[in-house]
Amino acid sequence: MITKRKIQDLEKCDRPRERLREVGASALSDEELLALILGKGTKGKDVLTLASETLQVMDGCSGPELYGALSKIHGIGTARASQLIASIELTKRRIHPSGVKIRLAADLVPYLSQYTLKKKEHFLSVTLNGANEIIAIRCVSIGIIDAAHVHPREVFADAIADRASSLIVAHNHPSGDLTPSKADLDVTKRLSEAGKLLGIKLLDHIIISSRGFVSLRDLGEMA
Repeated sequence: MITKRKIQDLEKCDRPRERLREVGASALSDEELLALILGKGTKGKDVLTLASETLQVMDGCSGPELYGALSKIHGIGTARASQLIASIELTKRRIHPSGVKIRLAADLVPYLSQYTLKKKEHFLSVTLNGANEIIAIRCVSIGIIDAAHVHPREVFADAIADRASSLIVAHNHPSGDLTPSKADLDVTKRLSEAGKLLGIKLLDHIIISSRGFVSLRDLGEMA
């Protein structure tokens, strides 16, 4: 069994705070960034271990259920859960890609990079205005991507509320394999048909992973 090293066991230059100062926040892992936000661990659990455990919960939950799941983590509780969720929401509001013009799938992929290393599949919707500018990026579903989990009603609800002209959907493949599955193609077809009825065109379905991305439109899989 491998024991996780504590911050005090790391060389000073390898500690998150020092690494952020020396190489910048973008070079830190999600675990290191969250450890800095949490500040300290709790009795019997150092901050890196707490951050790792918290990230696993955050990757598996979304929406209202996230607060309850975070609150149950020993060392997080209701106060820290509130702080984390508030931080996530503030980041979404203050640092977002709204107004970015999307011409090709490659234009959008950088704004989805946070999902490439997720251990569960995350299905995302990207609403666009008439000028093909991003209105919002949202996570619609977490888990196996199929017709049962990705319903047109859920995908297009925000697009309608945003008064979007078009929509791009995307999801990650935790395995790294970028080959579209039959379920991926079926979901794309279903959403494309729903978009035609609603007058909100589905422009593309992008699959992302740590190995890159593929565009179903570029593969000729879009109607």
